[in-house]
Amino acid sequence: MKYTGYCRKSTDEKEKQVLSIDQQIYELKEFALREKIEIVDFLIEKQSAKVTGRKVFGSLIERIEKGEIQGIVAWNPDRLARNSIDGGKIIYLIDEGKLLDLKFPTHWFDNTPQGKFMLSISFGQSKYYVDNLSQNVVRGLHYKLRQGTWPSLAPFGYKNDRNTRGIILEPKISKVIKISFDRFVNGEITSIKEVQNLLTKNKIIGKFGRPITLTKVKKMLSNPFYFGLMNYGKDSVMGTHPCLVSKRNFDLVQEKLAKRDDKRPHTNIFPFTGFIKCAECGCGITAEKHFKNYPKTRGKVEYTYYRCTKKNGVCSQPYLNSLSIETQLRDLVGSLSLKEIWANKLLEMLKRDEDKEIKFAKLELDNLSFSLTETEKKLDKLLEGYLEELVDSQNYQQKKKELLEVKIKINEKIALVRKKGTYWVEPMRTFINEAVTTAKIAHENNNCTLLSQSAKKVGSNYLLEDKRISFLPNSP
Repeated sequence: MKYTGYCRKSTDEKEKQVLSIDQQIYELKEFALREKIEIVDFLIEKQSAKVTGRKVFGSLIERIEKGEIQGIVAWNPDRLARNSIDGGKIIYLIDEGKLLDLKFPTHWFDNTPQGKFMLSISFGQSKYYVDNLSQNVVRGLHYKLRQGTWPSLAPFGYKNDRNTRGIILEPKISKVIKISFDRFVNGEITSIKEVQNLLTKNKIIGKFGRPITLTKVKKMLSNPFYFGLMNYGKDSVMGTHPCLVSKRNFDLVQEKLAKRDDKRPHTNIFPFTGFIKCAECGCGITAEKHFKNYPKTRGKVEYTYYRCTKKNGVCSQPYLNSLSIETQLRDLVGSLSLKEIWANKLLEMLKRDEDKEIKFAKLELDNLSFSLTETEKKLDKLLEGYLEELVDSQNYQQKKKELLEVKIKINEKIALVRKKGTYWVEPMRTFINEAVTTAKIAHENNNCTLLSQSAKKVGSNYLLEDKRISFLPNSP
């Protein structure tokens, strides 16, 4: 009986591949000597068995069907198949009498009903292992994401930490990224090319010693990960990683990038592209114009349709017309707007709260300043008592330590009150005023560009699924 040795090991590391396959060949040769069987040749596969379509395995099946070989020797059944189709082919060839025997150093097989039953169980276990492993990996990734930890390869400016299984800042790159955002906000940098030059100047380069591409630089400046928002698949979660930019500054950069893009000449201007993504595949939403001729009534009529770009391959999401998107965005933007009468009342309340905060903060600072002065007086008296030998060294050190701790706590409270103050008032006032403007934009007509800009201000992570738009509202 003629046997073929089948060895398989799938990995991206070629050295590991060769070493592992060599070990399998050695073990199968030793096994053949012990069992006194003849292996006429060895077939080597370097492809995963989770899916069908392996070329070497396919040639093995063809040779068996042609009667060139009657038996297979492999290290373990899972080397032959990890999916139900390939496992079924092996068992079918045994049933047909074309494959007479299988030999495994690690597994017993006999060409009997019991042997085939045990083989089918072994193939089933291999498939269960693959399915279960995949499910556990996905579950683990989503759990990490819910905990606020990035579950994949660290983004540009961060690096994976083996100890914590999370990510940490890459000191050099993250520092330059932070500087890039800051300079873009204050106007020192006005173009993506200047950011690229800044990265190159700090010796942050891409593959083969070339500068980071402009596409990657723009992607970096547009990545919400840097202010804390993690987009992973269809999930969006605020992460616990250290941020490089505030949400407000990030939004300012996006506005400047959008204005920069608006300066480019466009043959067709579609206001609702650039910020909406397909919920199914994650690709961008594009638009195109279509024309229909009504000879007897309206003549040539123009229609605009929005759809997924499908850059990642097949996507089942349907197209929808511009009126549908416009209507939905007006509803979404309008739901986050304020009527002017409500805004005026809120601004009045805000002014009262601001006055109270200022008065309360002043009173609190006065009390803390008094306590600080009293503590410093006690320290001076304690020192005088020690110098006049009224207080021994041990008591002096102990009392001094207690008073210094009190002084530190008072200074911390003073710093907190000064920092806290009314810092929140101005952003809230801006938010209220913008909410009023948003209401006007949402209810006007023929202002799709303004509507698009308002949508970007009030929300983020816009997704289109089954002709419906969803988004995450921005916090004040």
